[in-house]
Amino acid sequence: MTSELVINASPSGGRIALLQNKGLVEFHYENNSENFSVGDIYLGTVRRIVPGLNAAFIDIGYEKDAFLHYLDLGPNVTTLMKYTKSVRVANKKPPQLKLGSYPLDEPIDKLGKMADVLKNNQQILVQVVKEPISTKGPRLSCQLSLAGRYLVLVPFSNEVNISRKITDKNERRRLQKLLNSLKPENFGVIVRTMAEGKDVAELDRDLSSLIEKWNKGAAKLATAKPNEKMIGEMTRTSSMLRDMLNESFDSIVVDDKEMSESIKSYIHDIAPEKEKIVRFYTGKAKIFEQFGIEKQLKLLFGKTVSLPSGGYLIIEHTEALHVIDVNSGNKSSSESDQESTALKVNLEAAAEVARQLRLRDMGGIIVVDFIDMRKIEHKKQLYTHIKDEMSRDRSKFTVLPLSKFGLMQITRQRVRPEVNIVTLETCPTCNGTGKTTASIGIADLIESRLDYLLTKQNEKGLVLTVHPYLFAFFTKGLYSKRMQWFFKYGKWIKCVADTSLALSEFRITNQAGQDVEVNFHRNNDTTNEQGEQQSDLRGQDQDGHEDEE
Repeated sequence: MTSELVINASPSGGRIALLQNKGLVEFHYENNSENFSVGDIYLGTVRRIVPGLNAAFIDIGYEKDAFLHYLDLGPNVTTLMKYTKSVRVANKKPPQLKLGSYPLDEPIDKLGKMADVLKNNQQILVQVVKEPISTKGPRLSCQLSLAGRYLVLVPFSNEVNISRKITDKNERRRLQKLLNSLKPENFGVIVRTMAEGKDVAELDRDLSSLIEKWNKGAAKLATAKPNEKMIGEMTRTSSMLRDMLNESFDSIVVDDKEMSESIKSYIHDIAPEKEKIVRFYTGKAKIFEQFGIEKQLKLLFGKTVSLPSGGYLIIEHTEALHVIDVNSGNKSSSESDQESTALKVNLEAAAEVARQLRLRDMGGIIVVDFIDMRKIEHKKQLYTHIKDEMSRDRSKFTVLPLSKFGLMQITRQRVRPEVNIVTLETCPTCNGTGKTTASIGIADLIESRLDYLLTKQNEKGLVLTVHPYLFAFFTKGLYSKRMQWFFKYGKWIKCVADTSLALSEFRITNQAGQDVEVNFHRNNDTTNEQGEQQSDLRGQDQDGHEDEE
């Protein structure tokens, strides 16, 4: 399986698309204006403690206070608070976390009360674990961690934990021994799956960079203002590369030169052998158009999603959960019996559901209504298949077997708002109003505009782009309209047929290729004193398409 990362950069951030075998599987917005991302560490201020929830609301600068539950404090929160207070009060460089000079306090009681740990107006280091979603503010944790390519650094801890996906006992033993000898005192480490088989030099380099990142962030603590960001998570693009860059990654295409060089530099640090796969896109077509991503976005983000066999999914979103209905359609009749047809459609639907969850970043509770099947072995096959399809998902998830009603329940970790793209388009003829300009007058309108451009503005080399019907009306016949214009004005007007235009649409460009007259607003039933209908210029590119929101 080949993986390609296509990045469309813009001043406000950009769009990131992950393709596997040319199919879109992940799509992300990179918005530079968003200040609260998963992984960011802030110096928060306790605003109020809610005993009924055993939680506290923390001010980190967001319009709504962030939520911190007692269970998210972590066992060593008292050491964290002592460290924060000592640095803030002393107004000096952060003390080194060494067991001899800065011992860890006893872990807090797992069944304790928030009011026994935190006080109002207290300042504390917190980390964003869930971005603001809907009407809720960010969710926080005091169990700080910094993620690297192979390791996750956990300050105020001394444990070394190995990823469960590393199953080889000898490898687990090797990594455990290696990290115990590498890590400093009072820094815990979580060994990620990608560390399997890596040598000591690579692991030590990753660990050193994480410790350096922590020290730089901690150095700000002495003079930091409340709600200030201490340590920021890397960009969405870099975090995807950090987590996903592997042997199957064979292309990273960027349409911005500066970002291309930045990504090359980052990959040079984490995986020098992969630096050559970064490519700067210089094509004339937009990068998402060139790779067929725009079309896939329109087809995959709608309420209805088609399946290869003719079936389709209906995806509905509510405040509490997401519901996906699987339908066989009227073309899924290639199998010999109903049970076989249901199994085939369900297996296709399972693969598409797994892709849709990643693509839309759907989280929380998802209920899938598959087509009813009678055979138990088919139900087990479907359950195994969807778990295999979701195994590539980086978010935590749980899949339950089919219930007796044919429903499958899935829970998926939600850490940021769901990706939602509006695929419905405004009617190009009426502009959403249900009314259009009288088509009988469009030819007269075009002629009046040409007369003005040729006689008043003395334009040359005009090109008229119209619907094929109008093209035929102006050009066909021995003494055509275009020929009449030539004899009248002494200038030849080139006509072009464009099937993407409605009957009442037209465009006139000069010899430099610039638009001098555009009529793309069909809800204009008023005329000026000279009887010339005014055109309403909408924000468009040179291809006549609406600007993307």
